[in-house]
Amino acid sequence: MEIKIEHQPSPEILQKLGVYQWGIWQKEASKFPWTYDTQETCYFLAGDVIVTPDGGQPVTMGKGDLVTFPAGMSCTWEIKSDVKKHYTFD
Repeated sequence: MEIKIEHQPSPEILQKLGVYQWGIWQKEASKFPWTYDTQETCYFLAGDVIVTPDGGQPVTMGKGDLVTFPAGMSCTWEIKSDVKKHYTFD
């Protein structure tokens, strides 16, 4: 299971995906486990995060990143600075 990251996607890509119509999620600096029941795609407006899949390597992401998390993945989120992101579940 792989976390896919596109750094600094173009405005055209974001518009085509409809990112700015997606919901917004915000969370303060914290650390917690998470499991994705369905695939999530999100676009970070703010924050710095390290997501470590169970049994995998840590992945760093943050402001300006378009990220896809696969369905069925369990991981630990470590929010280094407060997060604000658009998100959608596929």
